Amino acid sequence: MYCAQMKIGIPKEIKAEETRVAITPSGVAALTAHGHEVLIEQSAGQGSSITDEQYQAAGARLLSSAAAVWEQAEMLLKVKEPLPTEYSFFRPGLILFTYLHLAAEEHLTRQLMDREVTALGYETLQLPDGSLPLLAPMSEVAGRLAIQVGAWCLQAQNGGRGVLLSGASGVKPAYVVILGAGIAGASACQVAVGVGAQVSILDINPARLRYVHDILGGHVTTVMSNRANIEEEVAAADLVISSVLVPGARAPKLLSRSLFRSMKSGAAFVDISIDQGGSAETSRPTAHHNPIYREEGVVHYCVTNMPAIVPHTSTYALTNVTLSYALELADKGMRALHDNPALHRGLNTHKGQVMHPGVAAAFNLPCGKLEELIAGVV
Repeated sequence: MYCAQMKIGIPKEIKAEETRVAITPSGVAALTAHGHEVLIEQSAGQGSSITDEQYQAAGARLLSSAAAVWEQAEMLLKVKEPLPTEYSFFRPGLILFTYLHLAAEEHLTRQLMDREVTALGYETLQLPDGSLPLLAPMSEVAGRLAIQVGAWCLQAQNGGRGVLLSGASGVKPAYVVILGAGIAGASACQVAVGVGAQVSILDINPARLRYVHDILGGHVTTVMSNRANIEEEVAAADLVISSVLVPGARAPKLLSRSLFRSMKSGAAFVDISIDQGGSAETSRPTAHHNPIYREEGVVHYCVTNMPAIVPHTSTYALTNVTLSYALELADKGMRALHDNPALHRGLNTHKGQVMHPGVAAAFNLPCGKLEELIAGVV
C-alpha cells in the first residue's frame, strides 16, 4: 500500500552559520522519480555549493520563502532542529524528519507535542544491531573535525598552551585523550594517530576498544572507561575529545568542574556531545562565529553543529544515508513505521505524545506505547 504523491519541503537552514541543506540534486531526482513533488526554498543549497538551477534540473520546484515551503509541505526535511521562529509553522499531521536532539530541547519537545507534529529524529533512527545509520556520517565528520579544531584551540593566540599535536624533532607530541570509541571517537582517533599525536581512547565497551586497537595497528592506547581512569587520563591530556552518546537521551556528565581544575593550563576540550546537552559540567553551547571560551584554564570548543563548517562534504554524506528512509516515508506515509523497525525507533513525537523513552525520561514525561501505534497502522 503506497501513498499518493507527497509534497516534500526543504527550507533553508536558519541556525547560526548552518550552511548544510537536507537534500542534494540526486536526492531530488530520486523523490520525483517516485512521483513526489519536491519544494525547495530559493538559495537553500547555496552554502553547500548547490545552485537553484541544479535543483530545478533535477525536478524540484523553487519557492521564494521558507513560509511557503513549510505551509505547502506534507513532509519537511531539514538538517538541524527547528528554531523558535519556525514553531509557528508546526501543525497536526506534518511529518518532520531532521536531527532533533530533543533530550536537550524541552521547549521544542513541548511545541511538537502541543501542535501534534509527527517528528522523527535522524539521531534516534536505530537498526536492530543498535547502530545509528543517520548519525554515523555526521559523527564521522565531527570526529575528524574534532582533531582539526582541537589543534586550533591549542594555539597560543586562542588561549591554548601552544602545543603542536605532532610534536617536532626532539619534542614530544601532544597527548590526546578521547572519551567514547563509537564512530565519532574512532574517527577522531584515526586522525589524531595520523598526525602523530600520542593518543589514548576510553570506552565502556571492550569490543569497541579492541576494534580501534586493531584498525590502528596498536598505535593507540585503549583504556576501559571508569571514573578513576577518566580522571587520570584527562588530567594528563593536552587535548580532550568527548564523543559519549546515549541514543536519544541527554549525554552523561562525565567531567566535573573540579577535574578541569586539575588539567594543564591552556589544555583544550572539544565536546562533540554538546548537541545532546554536553558531557562536562563546564560545557555550554557555542556557535561558529564565537566557538570557544576558557573555563577553569581550559579552552572549550562546544559548537552544536560542527559539520556545518564543511557543508559540501556534510550535505552529500548526509543525503547518502537519509534518502532511502525519506523515500520510504514519502511512498508509504505512516505505514513505513510499521514496515521498517528502524523508522519506528526514530519516532520522537506523534499526535501530542512523546514516543521515545530517552526523550520522555529527560523531561519526566509519559511515553506513548510505540508498539500499539505501530500495530494500529494499516
